[in-house]
Amino acid sequence: MNETPDRAGRFTVSGPESTRANRDWWDGEADEYMAEHGAFLGDAELVWGPEGWTEAELRILGPEGCLDGRDVLEFGSGAAQAGRWCAGQGARVVATDLSLGMLRQGAHIDDTRRAASVPNHTGPALAQCDASCLPFADNAFDVVFSAFGAVPFIADTAALMRELARVTKPGGLVAFSTTHPLRWTLPDVPDESGLLVTYSYFDTTPYAEARGERVLYAEHHRTLEARVAELLGAGLVLEQLRELPWKESNNQTWGGWSPLRGNLVPGTLVLTGRKPRT
Repeated sequence: MNETPDRAGRFTVSGPESTRANRDWWDGEADEYMAEHGAFLGDAELVWGPEGWTEAELRILGPEGCLDGRDVLEFGSGAAQAGRWCAGQGARVVATDLSLGMLRQGAHIDDTRRAASVPNHTGPALAQCDASCLPFADNAFDVVFSAFGAVPFIADTAALMRELARVTKPGGLVAFSTTHPLRWTLPDVPDESGLLVTYSYFDTTPYAEARGERVLYAEHHRTLEARVAELLGAGLVLEQLRELPWKESNNQTWGGWSPLRGNLVPGTLVLTGRKPRT
């Protein structure tokens, strides 16, 4: 159970504060998060965001069959549902997360699937680490990706992009989804009151929650220009920039995401970059 904040809003949070707070927050939130969103995410599915689009539908990582025999890293994996889907496509997968609580949820899913003799079940290797400091060699993975993991919760995402590029093989792909920068201008509510531009798009002060002087949670904003610049600054070549529309069959509300808002403004940004071969 997480502590109840006594203040929330836009205020400065250091990188170490953000890392510590978000590790503790996700550890405390893991059970409740899975109880609320587990059915939507599935046990072995790559869902790119609250709009409900899956990798099988969008093919962000490449055409069908492209993962077979590949080395894949899911960073900010949560319970590794997406990594589990990639393993089911024939990839060799490592799934990492800052939160041990979320990784335990992933281990529980694997144990449950094995006990139920789920056909062709393959679980990814699970490892706890900070995505900004990955314990892997240079040029280790063909595909490095995350669906809403790590990127919104790390203060220095330029350094994160460099680290992701470091562990990607020449010719390999880095892909991630994150909160669309436009959403930072709006209140985080799903109804009509969440459609009024309230905050400056150019103000990148993080949103944080605290109790006294202790930061409990932090989320970091970048403009679209900055997100692309960080990816390019890591030496990656931009391949895709996608702003996901709301999926017509999805009637669920997830925090500030809803069919009402999703049909008017994008809530999820997907970026992919290719590491040059030379």
